[in-house]
Amino acid sequence: MNLSYLREGAGRDLVFLHGYLASKESFYPQVNYFSGSYRVTALDFPGMGQAEPLTAPWSVSDYADWTAQALEELNIKDAFVIAHSFGGRVAVKLLARGYPFKAAVLTGCAGIVPKRGLKYKLRVKTYKLVKRCAPKYAERHFGSAEYRGLSPVMRESFKKIVNEDLRADATKIACPVLFITGERDGETPVSSARVYADAVRGSSLLVMENCGHFAHLDDPIRFDLAAEEFFSHV
Repeated sequence: MNLSYLREGAGRDLVFLHGYLASKESFYPQVNYFSGSYRVTALDFPGMGQAEPLTAPWSVSDYADWTAQALEELNIKDAFVIAHSFGGRVAVKLLARGYPFKAAVLTGCAGIVPKRGLKYKLRVKTYKLVKRCAPKYAERHFGSAEYRGLSPVMRESFKKIVNEDLRADATKIACPVLFITGERDGETPVSSARVYADAVRGSSLLVMENCGHFAHLDDPIRFDLAAEEFFSHV
């Protein structure tokens, strides 16, 4: 599989892992800032950005395997990592396996599956029932707009990804981690970040006021300075 990535700057390695259906360009402010003192590499995950499409559904573990191979191919070792949302899932999986990142900043980190209420469970049962009788209708009317817009392969991949809870993986992380979350994040709320921070021994948590799920874009200056300060002590 050909790699889609951008690389700028020189110095210690810093890797960027983007969110689901986003791309390496989603870290544009950070690439500009950190390339002044790091060798910055931002990857496109397969099936996203300008990377090659998936030919079979991938899980978080599959993406973690691919990422480790991609970093080896690019001769990246002892790197720092900044990851957003889905990229955070991949980073958590890698760190739980002992992948040698020097330190990680995980923002809007996904992977904590919330407790499902009765309304959600009823909707899932209804979806499964309708899918048996009218599969095309079910695919058009159930799930988020994001989900309905995916290809069949990406839909199956999406299911694997969002249904895996990474709390147990987080407890295995020994690397220094700073979790950054926006106080207005509706996708991965502050409560999820707190679960992660409690699970990862010695980690830190920064809640950024007036920011949503894309805290690194809502307030890039504050985000970059916080990440830089954290890395400087590692």
